[in-house]
Amino acid sequence: MNIDQRSMNFSLRDFLIRNLSLNHSITQSLNHSITQFNMSPSLKGIATVPLWFLLILSLQAQDPGCDMVFVKGGKFSMGSKLGGKDEQPVHDVVLQDFYIGRYEVTQREWKTIMASDTNKCYFEGCDSCPVERVSWFNIQEYIRLLNKKTKSAYRLPTEAEWEYAARGGTLSKNYKYSGSNTDSLAGWIVGRSNAMTHHVGLKRPNELGIFDMTGNVFEWCADWYSATWYQVSPKDDPAGPAEGNFRVIRGGSWFYDYSGLRVTDRESSNPSYRYGYVGFRLCRSAAGRKADPAPPAKPDSGSKNPRDARNNATYRKFIGF
Repeated sequence: MNIDQRSMNFSLRDFLIRNLSLNHSITQSLNHSITQFNMSPSLKGIATVPLWFLLILSLQAQDPGCDMVFVKGGKFSMGSKLGGKDEQPVHDVVLQDFYIGRYEVTQREWKTIMASDTNKCYFEGCDSCPVERVSWFNIQEYIRLLNKKTKSAYRLPTEAEWEYAARGGTLSKNYKYSGSNTDSLAGWIVGRSNAMTHHVGLKRPNELGIFDMTGNVFEWCADWYSATWYQVSPKDDPAGPAEGNFRVIRGGSWFYDYSGLRVTDRESSNPSYRYGYVGFRLCRSAAGRKADPAPPAKPDSGSKNPRDARNNATYRKFIGF
């Protein structure tokens, strides 16, 4: 096989990864198959493009859909002595078993359920990229419709569940970021993302096999945000304050600064706004759980997030109202 044919194969691979919702295992299979195909003298000269489209159609048919990772419950120390004041005090939290999405919810998955949502993502057209410009309240509607369709009980993770999963649960190696002590290995971050979101699942997974809990897009959590919450948080399955002005976002993103990238870093945003750097991942309780986290309270509509007060044009063009 000549160099032009190899280049065509890998260019096509990049196109397919970018534009189809291929999960990580399918992506790995595609990479392996293309390498073997290029090295095989018996396949020299065969028309490659139709074969790869057939391969992708076959792999897509095997895609299980919403890929959830089981997280064994346990006790962990939530927060950080080295972080901001809202990350202190470090305190013990005990969680029951739960499931969390292996990947951030993609544009394709969003459109499948929210066909009536005419709002465009900032990076519209990348079906395999995380959906963004979706408010916390938009997500509640998505979850309602998804649960109606699937007869399941998906929800957003609590902030405690999110941090526990990002740390690696019972398999945690106490990394600074989710799955690594090097931020750029763990996720797509500012200065290392080409100022854009990327296909989910391409960076290093964490100890539980979960991707992109550092970088790509921030992720909404179920909880109201309070800077002093850790001072009064209960030990068992905390679900956040009963009320507030902003909702918690976690994980950092491709955009603007390095805030949120550490697994303990707490950030918040206006739940009514759509941001071009905030998405989400799904969660659900494991069978036998004593009780689900408390249902979300109604918002205080008269609030303003300090993040939104930044009038920098570069910043504000990523905020949707």
